[in-house]
Amino acid sequence: MVMIQKFLDYIAIEKRYSVRTVGEYGDDLRAFCVFLGWSVRDFDPTQLDAEDVKAWMIDMLDRGQSPRSVKRRLSAVKSLYKFLLRLGLVKVDITRAIVAPKTDKPLPIYFREGEMETVKINQERNWNEKMSEEEQFLHLRDYLMVEMLYQTGMRRAELVGVKEEDVDVCQQQIRVFGKRAKERVVPMGENLCRLIEEYREKKKKILGEMAMVGTFLVRKDRNSDWVEMNVHTLYNIVRARMGEVSTLKKHSPHVLRHTFATTMLNNGADIRTIQSLLGHASLAATQVYTHASFEQMKEVYKAAHPRSQKK
Repeated sequence: MVMIQKFLDYIAIEKRYSVRTVGEYGDDLRAFCVFLGWSVRDFDPTQLDAEDVKAWMIDMLDRGQSPRSVKRRLSAVKSLYKFLLRLGLVKVDITRAIVAPKTDKPLPIYFREGEMETVKINQERNWNEKMSEEEQFLHLRDYLMVEMLYQTGMRRAELVGVKEEDVDVCQQQIRVFGKRAKERVVPMGENLCRLIEEYREKKKKILGEMAMVGTFLVRKDRNSDWVEMNVHTLYNIVRARMGEVSTLKKHSPHVLRHTFATTMLNNGADIRTIQSLLGHASLAATQVYTHASFEQMKEVYKAAHPRSQKK
């Protein structure tokens, strides 16, 4: 088995990286091989040194790739060499002393509370008793997905992976499986629980026994079978719903995750609690929201204090 494939199998099976992450690592390592003039099967780490890796980084930057993209690709090569060193397939990790290009970390963007309230108003305004049962079901499904993202802070892959048995409205909590299948329990409020129960009733009417297959289902047309929601369909639904109420350039599920964290922080939640709810392994990943909150405070200060700016 070639070294790169062995590494990809390792991070997929033992490290339990997501399919998407494994695919991205594979793409990055193939790009490295292309630069070297090798096929993946020809990859020989003993024939390389740090200068080869640095030359690849410079080439990417010269071709207009962003420092963030270069840093991500370098991370794949670094992880590969750590793996090879552990197995004794190389004597030295040539990437150890290589420093990735610096990247500016943009503050997370988030929807305003007024915009989230408008989502709820639109749901009630657009609800029509004359709609068919299936139309009502789909209308409610889309709204529920937005609310679950906003009220729990789940990632989109986590949401589409939720099963009926993971949602306990009696205990007002939901079991979530995050990156590398790490499990956490997230609380839910009474309003979200009521919305879930209403959705389940509609779902049972439409799907019958199929109602227990997955929490969120979709089909291409009336003649198609119902299948479990995928992340791409979820992304498009959220983008359409949030595009109706927000002027932000991005309307993705991840912005709703940012909105959850920022809202919790602005309303007095402890940073450690937010870390646990988001499923962050590192507190540093959560602390970015404190910067976003502080920037918001500065804007309010500038707008409200009479001496905040020179006249």
